[in-house]
Amino acid sequence: MEYLDRITRDPAICGGEPVIRGTRVTLRTVLASLAEGDSPEALLKDFPSLTEEDIRAVIAFAAASAEEDLPLPEIPRAS
Repeated sequence: MEYLDRITRDPAICGGEPVIRGTRVTLRTVLASLAEGDSPEALLKDFPSLTEEDIRAVIAFAAASAEEDLPLPEIPRAS
């Protein structure tokens, strides 16, 4: 998925936080809602400007960000 096609960051929109392109819905809002247990369907109802693809893009972005930020565990050497 090309999640970067759906996500933008502009200093003039929401203080530069990443948002879904064409909206003022921040990735933080979407991720926090999902973490609290909201379903994608509930998010779509609460934010009618979002699509299922937008929600998947937010999750993909978060996964890629986590991969960059987390140190890789050391692999034990076989003796």
